[in-house]
Amino acid sequence: MSVSQDFAEKRVFSGRLGEVVHVPQPDGRVFERFRRPPGVRMVIVADGKLLLTEELREETGGTDLRLPGGKVFDDYESFAEARSAGGMTEAAEEAVVREGREEVGLAITHPELITVARAGATVEWDLYYFLVREFTEEPEGAQPEEGEHITPVWMSPEDVVSAIQEGRMSEWRSVGVLLGLVFPQQFPGVRA
Repeated sequence: MSVSQDFAEKRVFSGRLGEVVHVPQPDGRVFERFRRPPGVRMVIVADGKLLLTEELREETGGTDLRLPGGKVFDDYESFAEARSAGGMTEAAEEAVVREGREEVGLAITHPELITVARAGATVEWDLYYFLVREFTEEPEGAQPEEGEHITPVWMSPEDVVSAIQEGRMSEWRSVGVLLGLVFPQQFPGVRA
């Protein structure tokens, strides 16, 4: 028995990138959830290093180190259509290829899904994490969207750990995926 089968959700707000839904509970309470399209993050590995980006981020008030990535869909309607049809992993994989070209100037082939990090119960915003080992450089380089200030930077795993400890990487789901999944599997000698 799932909540969505027994208690129909009701959309109470819809914006360009998300919606708020209410789900009535058996005891009369209402469970409220914010839902937005998923994003992708790439763990790009070559020659014992990881490719991160230094990005000017409004929400951090400065520069932040991040795993390259972006949105899977540019609007909520496209997400809603794909959500009802299934195949979210395939859409995320297509986004990895697009974002690799745009953000870091790489033609990515054969990305491997590592995990899907969920935001929580009241916020539905999944991040799909992919391991990328196969790529070539795009001749025209990175093509970030207007307003994006992104600088790709190759870092050793030890330097990534130092950056995390110094607070230079603020997307904590990415920190958790790196320290909890990627480093133990890809760089077992690196300790946080």
